[in-house]
Amino acid sequence: MEGCLPKDPVMLLSYINTQLRDSYASLQELCQAKGVSLEEVSETLLKIDYRYDAAANQFK
Repeated sequence: MEGCLPKDPVMLLSYINTQLRDSYASLQELCQAKGVSLEEVSETLLKIDYRYDAAANQFK
């Protein structure tokens, strides 16, 4: 995964959800700003059974 995101899925989950809550209106916006692949983030979090919920703007 490019950028400076955590590689551990659990740490990534915490980081992404915090960023979504505090700074970004969508996962797409966050990924563009951080220069990372939306698909790669989603696939990494799917490994620990978390999926993006656009209505809640968080991984659940």
